[in-house]
Amino acid sequence: MTEKALRLGTRRSRLAMAQSGQVADAVSQVTGRPVELVEITTYGDTSREHLAQIGGTGVFVTALRDALLRGEVDFAVHSLKDLPTSQPEELVLAAVPVREDPRDVIVARDALKFTDLPRGARIGTGSPRRMAQLNAYARTHGLDIETVPIRGNVDTRIGYVRDGELDAVVLAAAGLNRIGRGEEVTDFLSVDTVLPAPGQGALAVECPADQADLIAALAELDDPFTRVAVTAERSLLAALEAGCSAPVGALADLPFPAPFERGNPHADGQIVNEMRLRGVVGTTDGSRMVQLSTTGPVPETHDQAATLGRHLAAEMLAQGAAGLMGERAQ
Repeated sequence: MTEKALRLGTRRSRLAMAQSGQVADAVSQVTGRPVELVEITTYGDTSREHLAQIGGTGVFVTALRDALLRGEVDFAVHSLKDLPTSQPEELVLAAVPVREDPRDVIVARDALKFTDLPRGARIGTGSPRRMAQLNAYARTHGLDIETVPIRGNVDTRIGYVRDGELDAVVLAAAGLNRIGRGEEVTDFLSVDTVLPAPGQGALAVECPADQADLIAALAELDDPFTRVAVTAERSLLAALEAGCSAPVGALADLPFPAPFERGNPHADGQIVNEMRLRGVVGTTDGSRMVQLSTTGPVPETHDQAATLGRHLAAEMLAQGAAGLMGERAQ
């Protein structure tokens, strides 16, 4: 007799369905059980307000977590960057699979690179973090650009460029790669130009804390390096008391070369000794920025990674980061 299918809760967007489908396949291989996707609509999917207006934190997550707590699904897949830093006691982050490319990218008209955009170019993004860093780069490099707040799925956002309403839009490389549209990228934004959101490019697999067998099975998908990297990034975010929509960027990676430029450092046979954590906070107009970094041994535990993030956050707060984030998370 075929075992009962596991129910995976997912948002309905094309990207969410694609990344949940990848996790479903992996879980089926590990458990030998079929996995069915259960589509759930979140507040972030239905609201037409900009993320900064609706708060950002949890708007794509709460409905999925509610379904888990009600027993309507067995586990759920989130984009880790959307996950609030506070973890409910009733739920556990069972797996953080190998991270995709965390960088932001440009999709521009005429296949233009970011620095080749014309004077007065209009660049669309729904992220205060991206606005802050793009505007800061423009200020220091003499670029004349206008950042324009937008919402919508990938088709909608790229459509603004195709229709001539915008000269370019900024998207996450991971999302485009997961839906098979990476070839539409016209430029990768260096992390020295725009640091990604904490956890960007990583997925979070969450399930009820009382499901020991399922937790053990999902743990097979966990990637230790990705886990400590995103733990450090999210610890920094939490210590800054900033929500998912705050203008905060963070990335933990190897000093040189970046892991997303040469493959996964933990999988290619090379010894990894150090990890660099970078953080940035800025006003959305780019006029004021606090950007710091620290390098240390690759954390071996969750607590070590979290401590690294808290220490860097403390240094950033000491340099005035709190005053650059607007309303801080409660």
